[in-house]
Amino acid sequence: MAVVLPNALLTVYVLEHPWERDANGVPVPPNPNQKPTPRGTWPGSVLEQSDGSWTVRLDPQTWPVEPGDTITDESGRTWTLTSARRHAVPGCSAADYVQAGATLNPPEVP
Repeated sequence: MAVVLPNALLTVYVLEHPWERDANGVPVPPNPNQKPTPRGTWPGSVLEQSDGSWTVRLDPQTWPVEPGDTITDESGRTWTLTSARRHAVPGCSAADYVQAGATLNPPEVP
């Protein structure tokens, strides 16, 4: 088992889920100009991948998080989650974590 050590303090901003739906039943995301209240700040890990995407490891206290939620680090960078999955290690809750994919806002241009 590989261990990914924290490399950032991450603040989680969770949108109201599920999103409201329009008259046709299509989910309508909340106003992007209104940032939700921060849920908390915990140690976590953000790592850029070779394809420009990011992998994120969050403290299990952040759960539940869903695609569309955002995180920020202490330097002011912001990511939007594209996926999220909770990993629970049976018999060892100290090793639990949330694995997520994310995109940097705005993306870095090479």
